[in-house]
Amino acid sequence: MNRRRYLRGVAGIGAAGAAGFAGCLERLGFEEESAWANPPLVENRPDAVYLPASREEMGMYGTASDGDYAVALSYTFPHRFWTVEATSEGKQLVEVDADDSLHLMLTVWDRETDTVLPVDPTIEVLQDGSLVDAGISAPWPMISQRMGFHYGDNIRLPGEGEYTVRARVGPVTLDRTGAFEDRLDAAATLEVDFEYTRADITDLSFETIDEEDRGSPDALSLMDHGGHSGGDTQSGHGDGELGSPPMGQGPSIEELSGEVLGTERSGDANVSALVTDADRFGDGAYLAVFTRTPYNDIILPFTSLSATVERDGDTVYDGVPFTSLSATVERDGDTVYDGALVEALDSQFGHHYGVGVDEFADGDRVTVTVDSPPLVSRHDGYETAFFDFEAVSYTV
Repeated sequence: MNRRRYLRGVAGIGAAGAAGFAGCLERLGFEEESAWANPPLVENRPDAVYLPASREEMGMYGTASDGDYAVALSYTFPHRFWTVEATSEGKQLVEVDADDSLHLMLTVWDRETDTVLPVDPTIEVLQDGSLVDAGISAPWPMISQRMGFHYGDNIRLPGEGEYTVRARVGPVTLDRTGAFEDRLDAAATLEVDFEYTRADITDLSFETIDEEDRGSPDALSLMDHGGHSGGDTQSGHGDGELGSPPMGQGPSIEELSGEVLGTERSGDANVSALVTDADRFGDGAYLAVFTRTPYNDIILPFTSLSATVERDGDTVYDGVPFTSLSATVERDGDTVYDGALVEALDSQFGHHYGVGVDEFADGDRVTVTVDSPPLVSRHDGYETAFFDFEAVSYTV
């Protein structure tokens, strides 16, 4: 369905018919004053990842690069989402405002490794060189079933015309190993020019999901920025050498080097653990823990994790969360490790949470606890998942 044609159809049914149809829209989950901005919301949603009620097309305005950094600027209909903040309880619904023009999305990645970067960017919107009050300066870190991990928000523009988004990204503050080591220490400013027309938004396609499938344990497929799988994305302009931006999928756990301890489900997230002695992680052994969405393997950054390692009934590693996730390893009464389980980027492992330990022995029991949920905003289908975690265990 094309929402612009949909609205023209509503306008053409006459005043009396429109009034009756407005009531129908409300029953379907739309608001009368902004039918195209509020798709239906699944009733009786599970506390898990679920198939939402609709699938929306997204367009790309363009891309830009500066040194190691690259950004892609995308857009779709303004729509609701849920924020998750450390200072708030649970999640907060962000409703569509009548003045919202579009939902703007920014993907930031490393050009060398083609890896999405959690960097908390800031943006400015300019027109003719002057700042525009678009109601956004620090876009939310987000996950959506179509866009993966990105940054975004609903924004207001004063009208149709040509604009520039100026994004400041970096530095990357996560621990970095492999090809990331000694890189991404500086910030960069990148600009993407675009032309906003309301028709570009209303002409995006909108597809409802069959009612019998809504709410089922599943996820929509990721979009293809390049339009190579069905052409569901409008292309834009920018740096043609960059190609399509990555979506925030982690590499396959089973293909990583090291001893894979397994994957468990907690909070409806996939929590995987791996032990390696690769030199790039330093002396001794390294424990890597991966938290991802089911179905699409999207990374879940900004999560607080701790871990405990038990051997022969004794605790030889105890990761105690305290601000930076402090951790202590004790063996035979002596402290042999005092550090942190930290959020990290590795050129082979991608995004993960890790800690170096002197050694692991056969039979060691590793228990991973999620101490706070991923502090990322969520679109439909993710907003009920990744909150109530139970500890998961693995055996070396």
